[in-house]
Amino acid sequence: MSIIHRTTIKPTKLELLSTWLPTRTWYRGSAAPELAKAGGFRLDDPEGEVGIEFMVVTDADGTAYHVPLTYRGAPLPGAEQALVGTMEHGVLGTRWAYDGAHDPVCVAALLALFEGRAEPQMQSVDSTPDPDIARSYQGDAELRPEGAPLDDEDGTDLHTTAGCVVRVHRRLGDSDIPPSDALGHVAGHWTTADGASVRSVFAVVLTRSA
Repeated sequence: MSIIHRTTIKPTKLELLSTWLPTRTWYRGSAAPELAKAGGFRLDDPEGEVGIEFMVVTDADGTAYHVPLTYRGAPLPGAEQALVGTMEHGVLGTRWAYDGAHDPVCVAALLALFEGRAEPQMQSVDSTPDPDIARSYQGDAELRPEGAPLDDEDGTDLHTTAGCVVRVHRRLGDSDIPPSDALGHVAGHWTTADGASVRSVFAVVLTRSA
C-alpha cells in the first residue's frame, strides 16, 4: 500500500500543473491557469516504487481536468515528453512527476482497475480503499497495452492487444454514465468550487475502429 507523507513539496503539484497544462493539446484555459484541487484517487504500484495518483483539478472557468500522475525517485528513461516536472519532497527527496497516461506503470495499474485486479485507494488517506470509484469491463480478452499512447484535443488513447482502446478523459463532464457502446469504464466524483459533488467518467474502454 502507498504511504501518504504529511510533509512539504516544492513546488507544489498545483504549481507544476499550472505550468504544464497550457502545453497540452486538450487544455482549453488561459496561459496562466488558476487551479484548485477537486478530487481524485490513487492506485498502488505492485512493486512499491512508483506513486500513482489520478488527480482532478478545476480551472478558474470551472472546467475540471483529469490528470493521472506518477511520482518516481529517478527519471523514467525515454519519457522526457511526459515529464510534468520535478519537485522536492520533504521525506523522499527529489521526485520526478510524469503524465501517468504515458507511464507504463500507471497504464498497467489502470488496465488492472478496469478488470477488477486493482483496488482504488483514497487520495489522501493511507491504505484505505475508495468505495466511490466505480469500474466495469465486459470484454472477453485481457487488457494489455500495445504501442505508445496518443494525445488529441479531447484526451489520451491507450491501444490494447484486446482490440480495444482505453480513452482517458482529460476534461470531465457532469455524468458518470458511459457511452452505450463502451466495454468498460472508470468513474468517480469531484467537487466544484462551490462545494457541489459531481460524478464523471474518468476513462472508458471502446472497440477499436478499423
